[in-house]
Amino acid sequence: MLIFWDQRLVFLATPKAGSTAVEIALEPLAAVSMARPAPLKHMSAHDYVTHLAPYLRAASGGAFTTVALMRHPLDWLRSWYRFVLRDDLGSITETSGLSFEQFIEAYLSSAPPEFARIGKQSDYLTGPDGAPLIDRLFRYEDMDRFVNFLEDRLDCAITLPRVNVPPAVETLLRPETEQRLMSFLAEDYRLYQTISS
Repeated sequence: MLIFWDQRLVFLATPKAGSTAVEIALEPLAAVSMARPAPLKHMSAHDYVTHLAPYLRAASGGAFTTVALMRHPLDWLRSWYRFVLRDDLGSITETSGLSFEQFIEAYLSSAPPEFARIGKQSDYLTGPDGAPLIDRLFRYEDMDRFVNFLEDRLDCAITLPRVNVPPAVETLLRPETEQRLMSFLAEDYRLYQTISS
């Protein structure tokens, strides 16, 4: 999470949606950077609205605009899959040789193993009633539009670095598995479709 005090802007970091690159590029411009621990870096919009927004409003005398990125739901899970396959995670050992199909089956199970307990993007971006809580939500796949918005708000040129880029791996799914996944992530797909491109 990044807080830009003078510009009254807060970037909320959706996991696996380019947040590290944004933070590396913009941390020097931010009044506050919450990079760790993970619950602060990836504070949900609901937690922000409930806990931090009232403090910022009281301390600054005005409201802050929230901005975040959302990735296409299937691509978001592909990114998580590549992440859990990385050799440098150390504590994760259940994923050796795991196919994407097996990863999604684990994710969809009623009792997911630790590596598949990743929630949904809507968990970070909406309230308990499913209503979006982000003022300006951008598609990860439309990064230029997001950067243009930031350049206008922060009044500077921005170049995002390429970081955390894992090697390419096979991520095919059986059609029936993809249908189950789309049903499970229906709220995420609906939210993604509401983002203007």
